[in-house]
Amino acid sequence: MTADASGQGKKKVLFLCTHNSARSQMAEALLQAMHGDRYEAYSAGVIATSLDPRAVRAMLEIGIDISAQRSKSSQKFPDTIFDLAVTVCDRAKQACPIFSTQLQLPSQSPRAKEVIHRSFADPAAAAEAEEQFEAFRRVRDEIKDWITQTFGR
Repeated sequence: MTADASGQGKKKVLFLCTHNSARSQMAEALLQAMHGDRYEAYSAGVIATSLDPRAVRAMLEIGIDISAQRSKSSQKFPDTIFDLAVTVCDRAKQACPIFSTQLQLPSQSPRAKEVIHRSFADPAAAAEAEEQFEAFRRVRDEIKDWITQTFGR
């Protein structure tokens, strides 16, 4: 996806995950840091919880501070039409309906012109604490690589 070259503004991208605690938060921050001149990045969850401190730590390692970000519910954006919504975990894809802008339905769910799915493993699912932090690093790097490939054109 490329931003509008006509200068009519930045494309709005929403990253959705189950709890908006790690993967979607990292994706929001990475897109903003890497391509904030062309995209406005947002994130939300099916059920808002809290920002995972391991995600904050993993992002700080690459110079991006997400400590001020907060977990948000997908219902926070009922009046926003996104250019793209990206579900970053399988549970969010199944549990969070994203309505096409073609539908004239009132909804509390996000609306987007295009919806894609790119699942990343849940870093918190690793068994032990040190394995979990390595998993956060790995997922951060996978998201960063995917953002480069998808939005860097």
